[in-house]
Amino acid sequence: MQSETVPRQTAWLRVVILAVAAFIFNTTEFVPVGLLSDIAESFSMQTVQVGWMLTIYAWVVALMSLPMMLLTRKIERKRLLTGLFVLFIASHILSVFSWNFSSLIASRIGIALAHAVFWSITASLAIRVAPAGKKTQALSMLATGTSLAMVLGLPLGRIIGQYMGWRMTFLIIAIGAIITMVCLMKLLPKLPSEHSGSLSSVPVLFRRPALVSLYILTACTVTANYTAYSYIEPFMQNVAHMGENFTTFLLLIFGAAGIIGSTLFSLLNHRYPAGLLIAAIGLISICMMLLFLAAPSPEWVSALCVIWGMAMMMIVLLLQIRVLALASDATDVATSLFSGIFNIGIGAGALIGNQVSLHLHVANVGYAGGAIGCLALVWCIFIFRRYPQLRSSS
Repeated sequence: MQSETVPRQTAWLRVVILAVAAFIFNTTEFVPVGLLSDIAESFSMQTVQVGWMLTIYAWVVALMSLPMMLLTRKIERKRLLTGLFVLFIASHILSVFSWNFSSLIASRIGIALAHAVFWSITASLAIRVAPAGKKTQALSMLATGTSLAMVLGLPLGRIIGQYMGWRMTFLIIAIGAIITMVCLMKLLPKLPSEHSGSLSSVPVLFRRPALVSLYILTACTVTANYTAYSYIEPFMQNVAHMGENFTTFLLLIFGAAGIIGSTLFSLLNHRYPAGLLIAAIGLISICMMLLFLAAPSPEWVSALCVIWGMAMMMIVLLLQIRVLALASDATDVATSLFSGIFNIGIGAGALIGNQVSLHLHVANVGYAGGAIGCLALVWCIFIFRRYPQLRSSS
């Protein structure tokens, strides 16, 4: 273990740089949520048509996470991370110079391929380089990088897009990725592939009913969340009739609440592992159901987004740590499946939100997301009763 042979300060610094990388990758995944209207205007398209880029990105990650992880499973991890960043940066440069929507989609597919491998290996790497006995804290720090993408990355990307054009947002992400890549190359030691699993691990994992049930819960919960969240920008502008600055503020507090959720996870996970997950799924469902009713009041919408963002971050961490516990013999395969299924949920949610917006009205995305969330809550309670090992996160 890296944490046994290096000073604790160095070990934590390695976790931090992985968290920064997580921030970069999550910023680029979600920043289009705040730029849909601007991108649509630049290509003379409707916002709901541009929304397809969220679904395509997510489903490329979903379909390619396992194949890409298997193709790269024997590559030394530091070298692999460097290669992923090269692809990531090159694809962002294509985004900056995209001449039509199709070329923008092509660039996003390149980014999604890098994303697919990155999230297949990062959680296990964070645990490997962390100080001994600090697995939960390392995952929490990784999650902090993720939530900061919501707190800083998404709102800042939206502000840059508003004032300097959405292409500049992608250029700045590329510059940040270059700096992060250099830091990774200097800070990380050689990390041979360990416990990555192989193709033969897949049927073994799928013969574990508790793990399969957890994957189903992940898909349902994430679908519920992104049915509403993917279209929060048009919802706030067309239903709540709030200005662009308020939408940016809302994205900011949603992400900031994720940091609170990450902190609560660290404090409460060992004491209430089952109750915490059930409560979090219930909270996001309630928040989405109340979204339309709260729309006329900035204060109520803001309060809902704080609770919603906090609960969603806890859900992600509580699900991920259970996957690692149930598949400690093939962590990379299990995590790549988790990442793929998570992105199936993102894509499905964006698609459902798109269809609700087109055929009903964007005002109903919260009701649709909340209904799916209620189904996820029922499934969660059922599998906790059926498989007692799921009640624990270790």
